[in-house]
Amino acid sequence: MEKNVYMDSKVSKNLNNIAHKIVVLSGKGGVGKSTVSAYLALSLVEKGYTVGLLDSDIHGPSIPKILGVEDKKPEPTPEGAINPVVVSQKLKVMSMGFLLHDRDVPVIWRGPLKMGAIKQFIGDVKWGKLDYLIVDLPPGTGDEPLSIAQLIPNSDGAIIVTTPQDVALLSVRKSINFVKKMNMPIIGIIENMSGFKCPHCGKSIDIFKSGGGVKASIDFKVPFLGKIPIDPDIVESGDKGESFIIKKPQSDTAKAFAEIVENIEKTVGR
Repeated sequence: MEKNVYMDSKVSKNLNNIAHKIVVLSGKGGVGKSTVSAYLALSLVEKGYTVGLLDSDIHGPSIPKILGVEDKKPEPTPEGAINPVVVSQKLKVMSMGFLLHDRDVPVIWRGPLKMGAIKQFIGDVKWGKLDYLIVDLPPGTGDEPLSIAQLIPNSDGAIIVTTPQDVALLSVRKSINFVKKMNMPIIGIIENMSGFKCPHCGKSIDIFKSGGGVKASIDFKVPFLGKIPIDPDIVESGDKGESFIIKKPQSDTAKAFAEIVENIEKTVGR
């Protein structure tokens, strides 16, 4: 497979200004992948990194809502590029969600149009110098993941998000094999929705089972990055567009993300 078929000078120039490129994917929807992507970006910012977050889900962009910037719009630059939406001094975001005039209108595009849009999101957006670019992919192994693999052939690798139950783990195996076929390194697996701490007794309850992500990492000999518990507060924060990491830095969930970021640093460097 020829990975550089969609590369051009603008894409290459932008990528050369980014130290680390990481894609986040899942084999199926409903595992909280976009929330994980957003909070990985926020956790990296908390450590002092300059981060770009690319929402490459053309049909169901949710990053703007999670970060509370869905009413903002990217502005053009004098030289014809596009400025990403600035969430904070160290976090920039680009998403199809910013470009929709009506949030209720579906994007009905075939593969080539989606590939062209993603290429513009990387090549025409003025990302500047970044320590990390986090690419949030839609679920599955379709056009968007293929486009990213072609446009970013030298990424640091992929992070695969799953939930503990067996149905989700079936899709993890497909994601791992997809990443390997793309000759992309696997940074590791994150097990989301792993356990729920009762607010009354403090006991942890495995609503969706536990340990499935660890088992998949052992079976496929890939690193396990960590577990993220179910936390109603993170759901509420996402709906309000608030940063849970900043709001509750001492929570188990915030600590879990901090540990995952440390494991990522060990793999890709600082």
